[in-house]
Amino acid sequence: MVGHLIEWLREPELPQIKRAFTEWLQRVLLPGRMPGVAIPEVDDLGEVREMLANRVREWTRSWVEQGMQQGREQGREQGLQQGEALFLMRLLEKRYGELPAFVRERVEAASQEQRLCWASRVFTSDALEEVFEDD
Repeated sequence: MVGHLIEWLREPELPQIKRAFTEWLQRVLLPGRMPGVAIPEVDDLGEVREMLANRVREWTRSWVEQGMQQGREQGREQGLQQGEALFLMRLLEKRYGELPAFVRERVEAASQEQRLCWASRVFTSDALEEVFEDD
């Protein structure tokens, strides 16, 4: 895109238009398309093209690394939640026998705090229903 713009504005009598496009790219288009990315100051369209050519790989690598880190964090959290649910269901099964499907679904959908509350009730309740009372 920038290369086509440079070609189109190559006439020497168009410096104001070149500068206007340079500022628009630097202050409006690029920040809007890449929020949070520092766009360096440039003086002309040629510098914009060079800056983009040099930075695209760097930005892409950074975005990929951020995405991978977010994926790892989400995976850890999801794994922790599944492990907590599985542990609680095993406690319930050991104490009360086979669990109905609706209990399994409820445990899997519950928050961490709710599962901890239910887990503490396993040791003081005589019946499965008592574990889930008042909830």
